[in-house]
Amino acid sequence: MNDDDERRAGYLRLAMVAPADRPPLVAPLDEPVGFEDAADRPDLARRLHRVLAFDFAHLPEIADLWVESWARTLPAIDFEARRVWFCTHVDEALRKGAKIRVALVETGDVVGFVLIDPATGYLDQIAVHPDLWGEGIAEALLDAARALSPARIRLDVNTDNPRAVAFYLREGFREIGRGVNPRSGLATIALEWRPG
Repeated sequence: MNDDDERRAGYLRLAMVAPADRPPLVAPLDEPVGFEDAADRPDLARRLHRVLAFDFAHLPEIADLWVESWARTLPAIDFEARRVWFCTHVDEALRKGAKIRVALVETGDVVGFVLIDPATGYLDQIAVHPDLWGEGIAEALLDAARALSPARIRLDVNTDNPRAVAFYLREGFREIGRGVNPRSGLATIALEWRPG
């Protein structure tokens, strides 16, 4: 195992542990490459500092954010119990070529992320910290996803998540089908965005 694989495995192990049970995380990354300043898009966010490429050091924070965001959205489901699935899913998606962009505020805290496969245009995950819903962070993340997959984005959204459905429709997505989430059994809507 090389140093990069060991580092990846270490952050993967940390992310699989609930925050209360994990040792303190290392300081945030200094100046990762590939960010866009929020000053370039003042219409998108009041609190967003930048959107940048994922580093495995972000994984514990995005796992925490994913659990918290989904627990607020669908409180009847135990998303903490799905933490290990999420971490493994992210690792597998990245190994297959998916990309993640993370949204940071001025403190360096991760407040949102998007996971998309540029080859297929499938947007697998997008989450924003619940305290910052409505602040333009989801729009900035969706812009980052569009930059990675400019020809098409497809996703499935739970019908029990009307806030997300309304967001995607406002952002120019259209319904292309219906289905069922294989993990939760909840009804889903397949949505697609194309430019123009």
